[in-house]
Amino acid sequence: MELNQWAKDLSVEVGGHGVVSHAGSAVLRLLADNTGLTGVLSKALRRRGFVPVHDRGRVLVDTAVCIADGGRVLSDLAALRDQSELYGSVASDPTLWRALQEIGSDQRARIATARAKTRREVWELIEARHGQIPPSTVAGVDLGKTIVIRMDATIQISHSDKEGAAGTFKGSFGHHPLAAWCDNTSESLALRLRPGNAGSNTASDHIEVLTEAIAQIPARHRHDLLITVDGAGATLDLIGHLTALNTAPGRRVHYSVGFDLDHRARTAIAKIPEKVWEHVCDRDGAPRDLDDAAVAELTGLLRGSYDGDDLPNWPADMRIICRRERPSSGAQLCALEEADGWRYQLCATNTPGKQLAFLEARHRAHARVEDRVRCGKATGLDHLPSTSMQINAAWCVAAMIATDLLCWLRLLCLDASLADAEPKTLRYRILHTAVRLVRGQRRRKIKIPQTWPWACDLEAAFQAAFALTAPT
Repeated sequence: MELNQWAKDLSVEVGGHGVVSHAGSAVLRLLADNTGLTGVLSKALRRRGFVPVHDRGRVLVDTAVCIADGGRVLSDLAALRDQSELYGSVASDPTLWRALQEIGSDQRARIATARAKTRREVWELIEARHGQIPPSTVAGVDLGKTIVIRMDATIQISHSDKEGAAGTFKGSFGHHPLAAWCDNTSESLALRLRPGNAGSNTASDHIEVLTEAIAQIPARHRHDLLITVDGAGATLDLIGHLTALNTAPGRRVHYSVGFDLDHRARTAIAKIPEKVWEHVCDRDGAPRDLDDAAVAELTGLLRGSYDGDDLPNWPADMRIICRRERPSSGAQLCALEEADGWRYQLCATNTPGKQLAFLEARHRAHARVEDRVRCGKATGLDHLPSTSMQINAAWCVAAMIATDLLCWLRLLCLDASLADAEPKTLRYRILHTAVRLVRGQRRRKIKIPQTWPWACDLEAAFQAAFALTAPT
């Protein structure tokens, strides 16, 4: 049998009609409209005395849908615009360019307020469907109602001389944005587009992004927060700010922040008796062999050293927890680590109690933020489309909205394996589905091919999105 027998009778021409590609993306547009997001964005971007042909809230949502669908440049909006039989009138590329250029710092603040308002409605819908906001899980332990905010910076590589692009601390060239993500829902809460030479541990940037992120959390869910940051967050100003947040009545704000393995820490580690080291937990909560990894607390040694308190300016309730493990091949070690054969990592927290293994495992779970960053880069944050910093900042806002729409799709419209699917999987199975669009009795109907493996999932997603009612 000839291997190309299947193609013997095929031919190609341009002239099809009634077929819509990427039809699944219409679910995202429905989600934005029926949760009220499009409406509040329209109000946020409204200008007195200016009535555009294309509503700016509609344009921003369509841009977010385009990005969620896999768009990387402004001209990719053609995937929606050229299928007007489904999407209606969609802005042109010049209109989109102008719309993004109109979004400055004031507009971004109003957009953030609009997103927070919609998020309150969406979280109520999530609770109605699942019974609760998805809990964050650490070492097999459910953190319950605690809302976990994870902060991390990343590098956006630039191959051209864009405004704000500069040499980064990693030796590359581009931008160095700082973002905050909700670990419970995977939503993008806040992002600040920074020049490439912005510092990794700039406390003012961390405080600004964290403040915006907390404002995105619905008020009744802000009473129990956990903020996690890697070693870049180990600054006196940031930890002081986190400590001050914890003094608000009725609010508990815990933090888990990477800490520097400096001279005072190395001195304290050398004084830890071998019998003090405890088991660490693996990802499922089971204890690991003490010969492989262990955990101990340094707070007492640092606070009561021979030279007095080694942490005099840090908050009194801050604890330092040390983890040691056998180093992997090629790991860069300090003199202490080379001498005793262990690799050490520190974290600072204000959570009381003696559950060291759990607290250390809780901090290790911060690594999940890398998954959020990776998915964010797969949803518009890996490529900035303009040389203008303002347009690129607006693009990042649209990318955050795109990330939220994909999260809401999973939490409100999908079940089974697709409820945990990453952006690329959602695009392949749901968003990029081609359908027939038929008309009859003055109505339009989407007809999904019966042979498409995920046809029932797509139909259920449409029905769930249709069932939502925009708040008035």
